[in-house]
Amino acid sequence: MSQDITNQNKKILIAHLTENLPVLRAKLKISQAELAEKIGVTRQTLTAIESGKREMTWATFVALTLLFMQNKTTKELLPVVNVYTEELKRFFSFNQDQE
Repeated sequence: MSQDITNQNKKILIAHLTENLPVLRAKLKISQAELAEKIGVTRQTLTAIESGKREMTWATFVALTLLFMQNKTTKELLPVVNVYTEELKRFFSFNQDQE
């Protein structure tokens, strides 16, 4: 069974990703519009998140984390900026072999 992750921990992870979102996006050399389209939000929503005017949702965090984990230049940075933590790895993992 997956480990629970508290709402407070989610907020911390979201804050770390929000803070580093412009840098991560720049590493991929994509615009706000391109990134927004990839994760299914409007450019205005992404702009508001990057500027701190809107809080990122958990669903957006998960979508961005997946996208950044699929690209080598950003995958290596996620643990460094405390976005892809051991706690988050455990939360997303299911151990089917120990049933």
